[in-house]
Amino acid sequence: MASIIEKETGLAAEREQIAGVFVRRLKRGMRLQTDPTVIYGLGVGFDGNLRKRDLLQDTPFNTYTRAGLPPTPIALPGEAAILAALNPAPGKALYFVARGDGSHEFTSTLAAHQRAVRQHQLR
Repeated sequence: MASIIEKETGLAAEREQIAGVFVRRLKRGMRLQTDPTVIYGLGVGFDGNLRKRDLLQDTPFNTYTRAGLPPTPIALPGEAAILAALNPAPGKALYFVARGDGSHEFTSTLAAHQRAVRQHQLR
């Protein structure tokens, strides 16, 4: 978990929020659906541009196609990511999307998440 948090954000204020989202998703039986696990699974085949076909390519690390955590860490987590994994923030958010400025928008419904994706990613 800490390795995914490490790769998902460098923004210290968001680490616990991201951990909280992941914990809530796991408790509900939802897939994590986090891009860094896909990128790790693609290995040297990743060209820097994540596409829908990449999200659908099944690897042991792809949390879009597989439930739970990957079989091994995807990065070396720092102390802050480890602490966030041990202390996830409470809340209702189940989703987050990158705003493009290093921060994320957190939402609690799929409809709100889809709006945020359209706003921040599909310009």
